Amino acid sequence: MEGEWTVRRVLGWTGDYLRRGGVERACFEAEELLAHVLGVERLMLYLQPERALTAEERARYRELIRQRHAGVPLQYLLGEVEFMGLPLRVDGRALIPRPETEQLVELILRDLGSLAEAGLKLLELGTGSGAIAIALAHSLPRGEITAADISTPALALARENAARNGVASRIALIQSDWFAAVEGRFDLIVANPPYVSRDEARSLPREVREHEPRSAWDGGEEGLEALRRIVTEAPPYLKAGGGLYLEIGASQGARVRSLALASGAYERMEVLPDLSGRERFFRAVRRAR
Repeated sequence: MEGEWTVRRVLGWTGDYLRRGGVERACFEAEELLAHVLGVERLMLYLQPERALTAEERARYRELIRQRHAGVPLQYLLGEVEFMGLPLRVDGRALIPRPETEQLVELILRDLGSLAEAGLKLLELGTGSGAIAIALAHSLPRGEITAADISTPALALARENAARNGVASRIALIQSDWFAAVEGRFDLIVANPPYVSRDEARSLPREVREHEPRSAWDGGEEGLEALRRIVTEAPPYLKAGGGLYLEIGASQGARVRSLALASGAYERMEVLPDLSGRERFFRAVRRAR
């Protein structure tokens, strides 16, 4: 490509390139990455279309576009997402937080209501980037939160994000294979565990299959391995009347409810939809002894 590399010209070429690489929102992502390189809001690209890129800016942008074309998720390249209005660093150490998981946090906060001001003990399993624990800590200033993950890199990322959002002193991060290293009893347990089945994995976007940590989304043959463990092992760690909140797959509601029924430890078991109307959340209450 000869001539001056202006914002307008480079975006036109890059959008076509990403589209040929199978990127659905090619033009939007090209703009997001260029704004990131230039250190400006995306709107400024429209206000300065004839701005020429320096050689350094071109080199940085070219590398990001090469990686995006190769399937690296946009969020990893930008290095940040917003979750419940809070900035989180994201990279290959953990799954990228999704909007559905924001709905899970909103459900918990609605259910707590006036109890949000109480000094509740909460446990998050499989914390990953720390998104859920950090959002709950931010919204529940008197809450005592434990966040567990088996992955050392994920815990390091969660620790960075907790410090960045000013809640590091209120979240105890522990390394644990689900409940293996957990102690005590909690008013609430929440998890967004891996729940993708082997059949569903074949149709996952390339970005997820090849770049997000498999351990964070692979739920085994039927997608129920982690969900089964959490539902069956949670009761001794829940106070009577305590709540269990899970994010689940769109066809797993009946099976997760059956697991909870079989344990005999829960009451008020419900499968709830996300904003698209798909089964997405499971909520149950620990039966009083």
